[in-house]
Amino acid sequence: MPIFLTGRCISIYLIQIPMRRIAGSLFILIFLVLIQVANAKRPLVYKINFKDEVGSKTWVFVKEGFRDAQQMKADVILIEMNTYGGTVLHADSIRTLILNSPIPTYVFINNNAASAGALIAIACDSIYMRPGANIGAATVVNETGQAMPDKYQSYMRSIIRSTAEAQGKDTIMGEHRSRVVKWRRDPHVAEAMVDGSIVIPGVVDSGKVLTLTASDAVRLGYCEAIVNNIDEIVINRLGYDDYDLVEFRPTFFDQVNGFLTNPAFQAILIMLIIGGIYFEMQAPGLGFPSIVALTAAVLYFAPLYLEGVAEYWEIILFVVGCLLLLAEVFIIPGFGVAGVSGGILVFWGLFFGLIDNVDFTFDSAPADESSRGILVILSGLTLGTTLIIYLSSKIGKRGVFSKFALQKTQDLSEGYISVPIGYSQLIGKEGVTETILRPSGKIRIDGVQYDAVALTSYLDKGVHIMVVKYENAQLYVRKK
Repeated sequence: MPIFLTGRCISIYLIQIPMRRIAGSLFILIFLVLIQVANAKRPLVYKINFKDEVGSKTWVFVKEGFRDAQQMKADVILIEMNTYGGTVLHADSIRTLILNSPIPTYVFINNNAASAGALIAIACDSIYMRPGANIGAATVVNETGQAMPDKYQSYMRSIIRSTAEAQGKDTIMGEHRSRVVKWRRDPHVAEAMVDGSIVIPGVVDSGKVLTLTASDAVRLGYCEAIVNNIDEIVINRLGYDDYDLVEFRPTFFDQVNGFLTNPAFQAILIMLIIGGIYFEMQAPGLGFPSIVALTAAVLYFAPLYLEGVAEYWEIILFVVGCLLLLAEVFIIPGFGVAGVSGGILVFWGLFFGLIDNVDFTFDSAPADESSRGILVILSGLTLGTTLIIYLSSKIGKRGVFSKFALQKTQDLSEGYISVPIGYSQLIGKEGVTETILRPSGKIRIDGVQYDAVALTSYLDKGVHIMVVKYENAQLYVRKK
């Protein structure tokens, strides 16, 4: 067990010791001090690199990094950021993780913290920027860079403002020794990074979305200091002259998991699942569509289950739904209760698999996960329906899809007939009944046995007959 001594304790200890034993006592004190130094824990700084677009991959990296930092009992989490932004959904998840972190989180903006990156940076306890760095321009845009409708901007304004407010207020001394309470990070400034209509005199004019330089950020309280590297933050700002630095290194599994949990890829997997099930229902047996659907289902649920997001019962729900659909196809004719129930269970299995929960409760799931899950499922269903319509119109046509259907037709002009031509040549032939005809049975003509139907509904065995006609692949006979 570590032994800790303060200067006051050492003084009291020396006063109470007789002078004749002072030499031995000093030796003991030196020994105890050495033990204390040996047991002293050096501060641990956990560093996470954030230099990609904000998305599913960065969300996985940050989440794993924070988990490792807590397990290692780090004193500080330091994010080195250089990003132009990304999806609002993942930025919101990351900023929520930072705001709820028990470990102080600092960010070093190494050039850029734009759009979603600005939201994440504002969530950190302290912001440091290098000379020439920028933060802001958080307007929500689409893939082409065009601003989204005000519904989206309103949500972004709200979360970036609440993130700034979460940093709290400071009490400072104003004029005439009065106490003034002001926001540590002015929410109005954060909102101006999204809304170009906000005017802040001396900062931003109307019609311009706010982006702060490093010096502007320091002046407005959005940056603690301008620094050149990580060491300046840790040594000069945190006061850790001697510290341990651990850097998060994503594993191969983290890379794959980040790709598989991308909402766009999840929607594609749902498309393949729906399309595979549909086309398997259109043909007898199990074939290529089943393989596609099964592979897509494994890729969909595996990372969610390993991450602890999907529970076992959600996977069982999906599997039972698929079994009901298969039963509807191969056992129960038509499309009834089993088919409808199977479709509903498949939908709920896919949906619940996207929402974090413990057993059958969803209290731990963020409020935005439900909307995210619905968006992913609907996107997948839309893509699946589009795929079904497209492939249904293309299969059997020219090109690569011509290989998926039988093109050859058996035309009569080419000599194809539905039955052997010899049967029609038996009309007028005579024979004998091999079995009783009631009205169907066996007959023999010229030593060859045939199936036949008696026109009189009954003929006994051994009766001489004549073939009267041939219809519907059946010989009709009467007693001679």
